[in-house]
Amino acid sequence: MSNSRRKFIRQSAQAVAGTYMGSLAFSASSYGRIIGANDRVRVGVVGFSDRHKSSHIPPFMQFYKDMNFDIVAVSDIWKKRREEGAAFLKDKMGHDITAYRNNDELYSSRSVDAVFISTADFQHALHTIEAVKAGVDVYCEKPFAETMEDNSAALKAVKASKSVVTIGSQRRSGPNYMAAAEFIQSGKFGPITMVELSWNVNQPGRWRRPALVAQCREEDLDWKRYLLNRPYEKFDPRKYLEYRLFWPYSSGLPGQWMSHQIDTVHWFSGYNHPRSVTANGGIYMWKDGRRNWDTITAVFDYGPTNDPTTGFQVVFGSRMHNGEEKPAEIYYSNGGELNLITNKVSSKGGLIPRFAEAMGMMPNMLPEVNLTNKVVKVESGANTGGDELTTAHVKNWMECIRSRKQTNAPVEAGYYHSIANIMTNAAARTGEKVTFDEKTQEVMAGGKVFKY
Repeated sequence: MSNSRRKFIRQSAQAVAGTYMGSLAFSASSYGRIIGANDRVRVGVVGFSDRHKSSHIPPFMQFYKDMNFDIVAVSDIWKKRREEGAAFLKDKMGHDITAYRNNDELYSSRSVDAVFISTADFQHALHTIEAVKAGVDVYCEKPFAETMEDNSAALKAVKASKSVVTIGSQRRSGPNYMAAAEFIQSGKFGPITMVELSWNVNQPGRWRRPALVAQCREEDLDWKRYLLNRPYEKFDPRKYLEYRLFWPYSSGLPGQWMSHQIDTVHWFSGYNHPRSVTANGGIYMWKDGRRNWDTITAVFDYGPTNDPTTGFQVVFGSRMHNGEEKPAEIYYSNGGELNLITNKVSSKGGLIPRFAEAMGMMPNMLPEVNLTNKVVKVESGANTGGDELTTAHVKNWMECIRSRKQTNAPVEAGYYHSIANIMTNAAARTGEKVTFDEKTQEVMAGGKVFKY
């Protein structure tokens, strides 16, 4: 990138960021109220998305009456979705829903105690900051952040607040994943030696919304507010509705899918982020003007930063031109594997007697263990009726709003999966082996801090 181009991006980002931060001034003093045991929890929807409609609403409808919750408001900067959201939620809740043009209006009204956030990937952290500054509780979709600047700012804001925040890493509420975490952390599995993660689809229309794009007009939405702290670009409905295809509004495959799976690596192993990441890939199939790759392979090194001889490797692969969308997560040790496709621990690949004896070693074979006797549907992102993991995750958030306890996926889970996500994006965009500076909490590519 030329120096002039870098200067333009930096100055544009600073200008937009200044405007954005000014819009937060109203929320400097929190209006959050103490929710009593019998008080109704008033919920707002920030961004009326397909994700919210198909995955948040079904579980919410299961529990809201017994737990005395209600949805009272929707905030969306696009007139079409704002009106659709108000009508949809009115039908579900049986009463009028107040529609707000933006989050300034929503939080100034002091009408909500909690919000679902399911906006564009790059907005999640910034919208979380708005919410906790307004004193409300938050269910925030992943990826939590796409830059370390946003990631660090959001972590700081949440930690300084009293808000109950959960990140949409719903695996953390799954019984099979909880059992896997317990098995590995108990020492029964042995040291992790490698992890293989994959997520493949063959859907030409995935993340493409041509019919909706044709309906999106600049006069019907607040484009500058959409950009928040990203460099200014002229209005483009594709970057608004198909944002997952375009950096810097999304990192695409890492942020959307890898963030789910790499979170389990952090959870199970206790490591907060990789020591290093390399990545390769490209746009091999869908020549549709996208900026983000349709195929990626990323390789991670995990372990203590002060001991490079200890640790394990993680490989993540994703392609959008061949696949059945059956996310795979397999953990390996010297004694066998823990397979989150089958939800079984087995001795497959373990050190069998004849090979052990030839080296004067003891065999190492894991027992056969079912992580759960219940079939657990893994969230694909393409379903229309919710899933078991998200159902449990939404319920956990609602329960924690009542109890004021920490959720299954606290803000730290989002902060750390975002580090891995940002490192992967940096490796993909620079071709460098990317590391993380613990002292400065910055992603380093080629010896320099990675900035978009």
